[in-house]
Amino acid sequence: MTTLFNQEKTVALLQKLIETPSPSGYTSDVMAIVADEFDKMGVTYKKTNKGAVIATIEGEDQARHRLLTAHTDTLGAMVKEVKSNGRLKLTNIGGFNWNSVEGEYCTIHTASGKKLRGTILMRQTTVHVYKDSGTAERSADNIEVRIDEKVLNEKDTRKLGIEVGDFVSFNPRFEITANGFIKSRHLDDKASTALLVELIRVIKDENIILPHTTHFYISNNEEIGYGGNSNIPAETVEYIAVDMGAIGDGQATDEYTVSICAKDSSGPYHYELTQHLVELAKQKKIDYKLDIYPYYGSDASAAIRAGFDVKHALFGPGIESSHALERTHIDSLEATAGLLFAYVTSNMMD
Repeated sequence: MTTLFNQEKTVALLQKLIETPSPSGYTSDVMAIVADEFDKMGVTYKKTNKGAVIATIEGEDQARHRLLTAHTDTLGAMVKEVKSNGRLKLTNIGGFNWNSVEGEYCTIHTASGKKLRGTILMRQTTVHVYKDSGTAERSADNIEVRIDEKVLNEKDTRKLGIEVGDFVSFNPRFEITANGFIKSRHLDDKASTALLVELIRVIKDENIILPHTTHFYISNNEEIGYGGNSNIPAETVEYIAVDMGAIGDGQATDEYTVSICAKDSSGPYHYELTQHLVELAKQKKIDYKLDIYPYYGSDASAAIRAGFDVKHALFGPGIESSHALERTHIDSLEATAGLLFAYVTSNMMD
């Protein structure tokens, strides 16, 4: 398997991306990191009005283009209400269950730029007071942020500069183990973003001539449904979403291979393009799993819904416990890097 995969560089970039807060709608800092990486490589790119970054590498065929996308935006929350007791009621950004963030440390990002710390807790957390502390519904009505400041009421909290509409990010808790596991929130989809950036670095460093002009679209609104659904060059024929593979009961995907998605909640992906990916994996001896994700949508499916006439497909690293405390393995990143390299250096289907 030829990938020129650099584990050290990929993991270092992944950690940098993950430790930069970027809930959907609050992505300027993380997109600046991506743009800076492209600047260092001398890659031509443009920024969209929505804040995405699209890098382009010209290939031998400039009439039929490819586009690959990954997204930097993550799950998060926003201040819905400053409560009378000085704590914060939240509204979620993206699709996650409240129990997955209960007890997590967080950062409140105020409009003035101040960053304040807190903990996400159930209102009924104290077992010595609330009989239903273990059974109360984990919902937006019961979840609140306990701010790490001396606040006794709403007025005290507002004096800190906290207001409705402020973003709240969750501690990612990034960790890589000696045996190759990567544990963190927001591997969806910063793992794929790191892989795409490192793929571009390989192409540039090794002076690889691609068979087709290829665009690398780093989107920043995927978790809320409209990341890569615009600014797609008219010459684009194939559109690949590089995003996490979903793991669970009945799923083929695991943490050690690349997951190729045949169908998700939006319907089947383009059959011939999907089979092209499968054949590349077989030819290059890349460990893969073919799978269906029942409750899932991607930037590629968003582009199809927006009316773009492209062949669309989806693959990426297998991510355990998606939209919660996620985990993958370096083997899955390497397998995904291998399929990425094989795809962009392959000839387009007729």
